[in-house]
Amino acid sequence: MKLTDECYHCLKRLVVHAAQLATEDNNLRPDVENAGMRMLDKHYSKEDVSIVVASKIHHEIKKVSGNNDPYRQIKDREIALARTMFEQAKSQYDDTLADLMKLAVLGNSIDFFKPVETISKKDINEKIEFYIDDTGRFEAKLEKAKKVLYLADNSGEVFFDIPLIKYIGQITEIKYVVKALPVQNDLTLEEIRIAGVEDDIVEIIDTGTATPGIDFAQASREFIEEFENADLILAKGMGYYESLTELPAAGRVFHCFRAKCRPVADSAGVPVDSFVAMLR
Repeated sequence: MKLTDECYHCLKRLVVHAAQLATEDNNLRPDVENAGMRMLDKHYSKEDVSIVVASKIHHEIKKVSGNNDPYRQIKDREIALARTMFEQAKSQYDDTLADLMKLAVLGNSIDFFKPVETISKKDINEKIEFYIDDTGRFEAKLEKAKKVLYLADNSGEVFFDIPLIKYIGQITEIKYVVKALPVQNDLTLEEIRIAGVEDDIVEIIDTGTATPGIDFAQASREFIEEFENADLILAKGMGYYESLTELPAAGRVFHCFRAKCRPVADSAGVPVDSFVAMLR
């Protein structure tokens, strides 16, 4: 999915937010923000994908601020909040693929950047209905699959992912894929350890990158080989949708996310804020 005019303004907000998180030094912060804006203006192109530009912005902000993990406190807060929300939500979902897919996308739907007091029971009890629902097609393919890759998104989602990982693991081999290094609030092995759920996930690998979604130009050879050899790829979140839809459709990538912005919603052919379970 290529960038749109609307994406520029979203990336600009990303620069400001990341710069604020990267340093509390009011003298340094303008330099950090300006460095991020230079990256945005230099690399923004409608021929490129948002995650490629966002990765360059994050790299520059880390370098200028000297902070390799600007989202650290947000991730810690997100993990604590998500643990509580998951415990409150899990009883509403049965141990079926269809229900566990909805539980997983519930984790993707919660905006952990909102103040704690604004995340209400409504967020937890929201009824999940997929606007596009290819879960049945995914299940049919799963019965024949020898290997599944589960591409993780944000840190707090790990609790919501685990029941689905365990369900799929009873059927076939599954590997859970995280980011190699910190980027935004994306999940890494460090967050899995902080969450205390490492023993709940059979096998964990990483992309070899610190990019939202996946930039194959930066990905490790190990990840690329795993991706190429997997029978099914379950990709959580908009970042993976934006990057993987650049590949030809082959009926093996299953996107599971909430379309939180208009460009992604338009690309998927759904209303904004719709839930999507799309086999592509």
